[in-house]
Amino acid sequence: MSRVQLALNVTDLDAAVAFYSDLFGTAPHKRRDGYANFAVEEPPLKLVLIESAEAAGGTLNHLGIEVGSTEEVAAAVSRLSVAGLATDVRDAELCCHAVQDKVWVADPDGAPWEVYTILDDAPADAAVLPMAGATAGGCCSSDETSVCCTPA
Repeated sequence: MSRVQLALNVTDLDAAVAFYSDLFGTAPHKRRDGYANFAVEEPPLKLVLIESAEAAGGTLNHLGIEVGSTEEVAAAVSRLSVAGLATDVRDAELCCHAVQDKVWVADPDGAPWEVYTILDDAPADAAVLPMAGATAGGCCSSDETSVCCTPA
């Protein structure tokens, strides 16, 4: 299954979770400190909320396309490379509380897009695991600009 991902910066995670729970009629799939995601069945959407005091609420963090396998990520890498787009490939990276294979590209205005698959939907204690390039605040945290949730 493929679905579009929309990652938004929010200033009040509790208020945003309440709003999007009502909007889509579903509870979050995952909730961590400063982070929540929804796996919305209809319309097919992965909505990610990242609490940030630095970013304006309701602004775009990044966009993505969740795919079902590493092979689909590899096919996207090939297709995007053939199209002449600069790619940033990341394998088995811990990001947003999950281990993922992914490729990043940017649209002509610089909006970051990722094509990714989840290898392991990391447990609540994933914050203690090392994350590629991240510091103690972790990935997608509100106290740092994440290197795994944005392209290089």
